[in-house]
Amino acid sequence: MNDAVLANIKASITTIPDYPKAGIMFRDITSLIQNNQAFNQTIDCLVAQFQDQGYTKVLGAEARGFIFGAALAHRLNIGFIPARKPNKLPRETVSQEYQLEYGTDALHIHKDAVSSNDNVLVVDDLIATGGTIIAAINLVRQLGATVTDAAFVVALPDLGGEDKLTALNVKPFSLISFEGE
Repeated sequence: MNDAVLANIKASITTIPDYPKAGIMFRDITSLIQNNQAFNQTIDCLVAQFQDQGYTKVLGAEARGFIFGAALAHRLNIGFIPARKPNKLPRETVSQEYQLEYGTDALHIHKDAVSSNDNVLVVDDLIATGGTIIAAINLVRQLGATVTDAAFVVALPDLGGEDKLTALNVKPFSLISFEGE
C-alpha cells in the first residue's frame, strides 16, 4: 500500500477531543466516508489485502462495519453478513454478549448466515478493546464457520484489542493507527 494513500486516508479522519467523555480522542470516520477519494482508497486497500484469500463471506459489525464490510464484500464478489444489535434481525438468530465500559451489549446474526464450509472475514471501522469484534468472531465460530482474519480501517493499539484477537488465532489488519484512546 502506498504511503501517500494511507496518509490521505488518515488525514480524512476527523479527531474529536473529549467525545463521548473527557479524555477520549474520538476518531470519526464519517469524514472519511464523505470524502469520495479517501473512501475509495480505503476500499481499494482492503481489497488488495484480502482478495483471492478464499473468503466466502464478509461479516460487518453494526453499524460502521456495515459501511466498509458491505463495500468490501461487493468488491470481493462474496456475500455480506450484518452482525446486528438485539431485535433488529427478522429470522432466528444466535447472539453473543460483550462488555462495554458501563454494561453489556450483544450482537446477533441469522442462524443460517454461515455454515461449516464458510471462511469469514470480519470487518469493523475501528479496533479498540476488541469487544465487538470478538463477539462477532464467537458468533461465526459458534455456527461452525472459520475466522482467521479481521480487518479494520483504524487501530488504537494502546487499548489492546489487537492482542486479544491474536490470542484467539485471528490476525488483525488495520490500514492506519492512532496512539491513545
